[in-house]
Amino acid sequence: MAAAALATVQVAGRSTRRKPCWTGTPEIYFAKPIDNSRLTKIEDPRRSREMRQFGIALSCLFLLVMTYTWQHFKAIEYGYKIEFVKNERNGLAEWNRILRLEEASLRSPDRIDRLARQYGMQPPHAGQVIRMDSTPLDASAPVMASASVSVISVP
Repeated sequence: MAAAALATVQVAGRSTRRKPCWTGTPEIYFAKPIDNSRLTKIEDPRRSREMRQFGIALSCLFLLVMTYTWQHFKAIEYGYKIEFVKNERNGLAEWNRILRLEEASLRSPDRIDRLARQYGMQPPHAGQVIRMDSTPLDASAPVMASASVSVISVP
């Protein structure tokens, strides 16, 4: 009744009926209880085979995606490990450079001479150093392995 009242419009004292925005008859649904408790399902072998094939295909797809994901995360993990090892190698190379500089400074002849003079040492005088190495007469002749020994005599 309210819908009919809304559809009626009064213009200049007379009533005209407006067209509804939808055409056709309205659909009315009634609730009808259905009892399916006595029904039994019949197995369809074709449907079962299709579902099995679908499950296998889905499992294969899942395995492929998981393999790709595992490889991707392993590649990222290896990238982090490589960067860590590179940084460690650079640090060790820097430490090696520092140690070589320190070794070179400790082996400096000027430093050794200065320390020797502080401890009261003196350079050897003529005749105090006797070299025990023998030089071969022929430079192309085979050389026997030998150790070079220096003897310093202290008066």
